[in-house]
Amino acid sequence: MPTILCVGAGNMGRSHALAYHNIPEFDIAGIVTRSAGSREKLNEELGGGYELFGDFYEALEKTKPDAVSISTYPDTHAPFAKAAFAAGCDVFIEKPLAETVAEAEEIVAAAKASGKKLVIGYILRHHPSWQKFIEMSHDLGKPLVMRMNLNQQSSGDMWNTHMNLMSSISPIVDCGVHYVDVMCQMTRSKPIRVSGLGARLSNELPEDKINYGHLQVTFEDGSVGWYEAGWGPMMSETAFFVKDVVGPEGCVTIEAKDAADEGQSDNVDAHTKTNSLRRHYSEIDENNNFVKEDEWVETGDEPDHDGLCHREQEFFLKSILEDADLTDHMEDAINSMKIVAAADESYRTGKTVEL
Repeated sequence: MPTILCVGAGNMGRSHALAYHNIPEFDIAGIVTRSAGSREKLNEELGGGYELFGDFYEALEKTKPDAVSISTYPDTHAPFAKAAFAAGCDVFIEKPLAETVAEAEEIVAAAKASGKKLVIGYILRHHPSWQKFIEMSHDLGKPLVMRMNLNQQSSGDMWNTHMNLMSSISPIVDCGVHYVDVMCQMTRSKPIRVSGLGARLSNELPEDKINYGHLQVTFEDGSVGWYEAGWGPMMSETAFFVKDVVGPEGCVTIEAKDAADEGQSDNVDAHTKTNSLRRHYSEIDENNNFVKEDEWVETGDEPDHDGLCHREQEFFLKSILEDADLTDHMEDAINSMKIVAAADESYRTGKTVEL
């Protein structure tokens, strides 16, 4: 039974701690947050009884856990992860893996040197409908055109959270790694060129920070994709959820009707909802009429956010117990970091980045 130190009690940290609490094979060694109120609230939700800490390094030394779960802001990921590996711990770390590509590579190097497991929180990899979305894309021919976004109209505490996040990372980097990872799985091709743009839409942000970004990526096989992300009270609720892949043989679209109807783009459950996949066929007859009608595919398995985090932690546990080879998993995380980092560089320099 691995003991695990839970670091961070925000939206993701809470869901991961809940998973550890409910998976019998895990034993929570302690909860670490900067805010006393946050760790006390989470401890209470979990039934109490867990040891609470305000300092990560003190907690790591005192509890001597088998594993560490890091769900903090990205600027702490590299030092926390490297300290955990040095202490002989397996590590689960929320995306993005780090603030920079260099730090991401340092974390992966530390994992390999320690012989311990590193799992990165790519939550969509554990969602049955997203797995099916990627699988269906492989029947569309090449090249592919991929269109995805995740805009969040945030206010109140969520806007405060977004502003805190943007002190270390832009929206296009923070969530972009998810959807770039999906694009890479769809194309199975090497990304070769990235362009990016951005805009600062709030005077509450420092002048060097942006809360809207857009990236365009070209792959070696001719496939292209774009991803858009914006955070803040000014963002539109219209078309905040676009998940679409087009190829010569037709297209597959995630039709998240419930998510759109809710009008809650800052609701994390809405970000992963799929409801159904629509498969359109491009084949036409001699009169240019479609030969096949569109098909609707449902997996019948639609876990909520907490349920997806539970599946992530089951994967983490399995990786530890079965000594899984996570080389590809780690390299995929670095590759997606390289793409979003290139988009950020492109925005700041005004030039396309060749990978």
